[in-house]
Amino acid sequence: MYVPKESQPKQGKGDASKKDGKRKIVAQNKKARHDYLIMDTYEAGIVLTGTEVKSLRQGRTSLTDAFVQIDGREAWLHNAHIPEYSQGTWTNHSVRRKRKLLLHRDEIDKLESKSQETGHTIVTLAIYFKDGRAKAEIALAKGKREFDKRQTLREQQDRRDSDRAIAAAKRKQRARER
Repeated sequence: MYVPKESQPKQGKGDASKKDGKRKIVAQNKKARHDYLIMDTYEAGIVLTGTEVKSLRQGRTSLTDAFVQIDGREAWLHNAHIPEYSQGTWTNHSVRRKRKLLLHRDEIDKLESKSQETGHTIVTLAIYFKDGRAKAEIALAKGKREFDKRQTLREQQDRRDSDRAIAAAKRKQRARER
């Protein structure tokens, strides 16, 4: 029986099950969401060496002091702590070197113009693997003041309290129905 080529299953690297777009998060900067008002987020590729990738795959990194700076129409990630690979040799990388970020030209231009405004900065929110490639989620952010931080915490607590009250009311309702 003849089967047309379009309906035959693909083999090899074109397997759709591998490229499902899932993100395997390596590190998050939770403090950035607390300290900054996130205006815009971008996904950027990271230029890494081999030992950096292996160290990231072990889940060993810290983004607490990481920030992005635009130098010479290129985006650079500064102060991201990726520790040396434990099985590495003399080819190991330096821990806090600056790493190039891969973005489109219009995204870099937009980030550069916005970051020059007063109070705006570019922070790193997360580093993750997507389809086997290391990516960074960066954000254009504006610093929060103390009262803004307290207001955000109060809103989160109110939301949690209302969710608990609704769940308790639903539990009571189900108990009465029995």
